[in-house]
Amino acid sequence: MVECRFVAENPSGKVLSGSLVAENLSEAKKKINAMAEKNQLKIKSIDKKAAWIYTAKKGNEKPIKGEQKAFNKQEVIDALTRLGYDKINVNKKLLDINPPPPVQDVVTFVKISSELMDQKLPFGEVMNLLINDTQNKTLRDTLKDINNELKKGADSQVVFSRYQSVFGKFTSYMLGLASKSGNMAEIYRATAKFLERQMEFKKSLKSALISPFVTVFVLMLAVLYYIGYIFPETALMFAKFGIDLPPMTAATLELSDFLKANIFLILGSIIVPIVVLGRFFATPKGRIMKDKYMLKMPVMGNLIHKTVIEVFCRVFYTLYSGSAESIEPIRIAAEASDNAYFESQIKNVAIPLMVKKGIGITEAFAAANVFTETALNRFHSGEETGTLKNTALQLANYYESETVFRLKSIIELIQVIISMIIMVVMIGLTLVSAETATISPDPNKMKSVLEFVREYPVC
Repeated sequence: MVECRFVAENPSGKVLSGSLVAENLSEAKKKINAMAEKNQLKIKSIDKKAAWIYTAKKGNEKPIKGEQKAFNKQEVIDALTRLGYDKINVNKKLLDINPPPPVQDVVTFVKISSELMDQKLPFGEVMNLLINDTQNKTLRDTLKDINNELKKGADSQVVFSRYQSVFGKFTSYMLGLASKSGNMAEIYRATAKFLERQMEFKKSLKSALISPFVTVFVLMLAVLYYIGYIFPETALMFAKFGIDLPPMTAATLELSDFLKANIFLILGSIIVPIVVLGRFFATPKGRIMKDKYMLKMPVMGNLIHKTVIEVFCRVFYTLYSGSAESIEPIRIAAEASDNAYFESQIKNVAIPLMVKKGIGITEAFAAANVFTETALNRFHSGEETGTLKNTALQLANYYESETVFRLKSIIELIQVIISMIIMVVMIGLTLVSAETATISPDPNKMKSVLEFVREYPVC
């Protein structure tokens, strides 16, 4: 996210200024130009907030060095001048790279904040404590900026929304909302729980899918290298002397010749589809399609589906306050699910039905076709009894318990399968190598070779 300030002039000659936040500088300029065209404004300048490195000295005191974010150099000079510094040198930071902090750091910040607020500490004091103890530079600087803006009376939701690149879209929304609510600690606690579950599930998913895939991929590369370059050197030595090769050795040698002859075709058939699919899945339509099939994937699809529903229910429970205000909690919960297909179905099917036709939550969720029968039955029961909020929490806790237990079992099963694959490959290589070791030359052919060598000795 970037923050830009613009200076414009209206038709009457009055100079106006303002600022906005966008994903990048190009997006910010588009928004500013669109606004200027709509309001008949003439843009005079657009400045992006950047980091400035300064050195300042006051009288005979020791010079100080620091970093300050501002829209231009003059702002930093003016601020230091007001503090009494007279010898000032300011330069723009050349590499202003601020990678997002680790998820664990964000979870720690949110969780500790909720615990300190439970102990009745003021939010300002909580921020000061965490700013001093935060090690990650990006997160520490972000907390400083947020704290300063909140002290000036800025709207908390607007402030936190500027730092979606640091906290994430959902977390920024929840933390901004918490400052306006009557129970900051509860919302912070719920957000921390959501982030912990999300981090835990991604870690488990990595163990279940990514790590085994990498292991098998590296194993295949090693096998192909052995078949393509190491094994032929031994096998061809026997072939040169006209020795008949055993079946497995001959088949492996033929496979080696095929790989060498078609190596570029094979690599192309592997790399090109991966690149094409990667670019397609990066598009909004592709992401929706990918996430849709992830919910239907064998073995893991059911767990991913239930985890998505769990996240939705947990966020919905935190935000829901009554049937009169159900649309916004549903929309935010759908965005927090981190599944583009699930989010699309809720936003484009369920919510329009609720708004235009006035149908109930359960009917709308059923029409979206992204909830399990168990979830729909529980929502129906909660809607009839007026306990929809508690029902959502019960459903979230139920699916959390189920997915955690089943995911551990699946990870163990996958690890066993990977071990079996490695064992089978190693046995195959051992058999081929052992068969090669049993090759013995034909005595008659070897006799002819020896006679040829004696008759035509090498000088």
